[in-house]
Amino acid sequence: MNRPSRHNLAAGLRRRLKGACRIAVVGIGDELSPFDRFGMVAAKEIKKMDLPGIKVFLAGTMPESITGPIRTLHPDHVILLDAAEIGARPGTIEIIKPGTISAGLFSTHALPLSVVMEYMEKNADTKVTLLGIQPDTSRPDKGLSPAGEDYFQTNLKSLLGILRDICSGITP
Repeated sequence: MNRPSRHNLAAGLRRRLKGACRIAVVGIGDELSPFDRFGMVAAKEIKKMDLPGIKVFLAGTMPESITGPIRTLHPDHVILLDAAEIGARPGTIEIIKPGTISAGLFSTHALPLSVVMEYMEKNADTKVTLLGIQPDTSRPDKGLSPAGEDYFQTNLKSLLGILRDICSGITP
């Protein structure tokens, strides 16, 4: 199976975020689970960058809990980050199209992400993008292998660079 390259992730995000001045980034997952921690890890790295125009929310296993603060922020775009089975190399980050989200993907969420995304789009009048991060399904209790962790860090650095580039023209 051919997987999207980091270039395709960059092009897809740039296209989706074009014109966005206020971006909400939402980290989702269980930080204590080696299998489900990736959305939270990625969101914390983005938060450390303190980019103009980006507000990071750490939702944990209840992404629906941040819908109120997101409505208050009135973002132009919301990026959800979550571990997801996308059939890719462990550590891969890619855009997940809304129609392909499985309600039972992970049982750590109180509501399916598709419901949360639809709610945000309608009630916060914003666009929503889900970025899935492939865990190592062969090692659910151990997290990524060292090679998988290196690949995740490489992809995360690419994502951070994309966001930095997008935000470079935004004034605080």
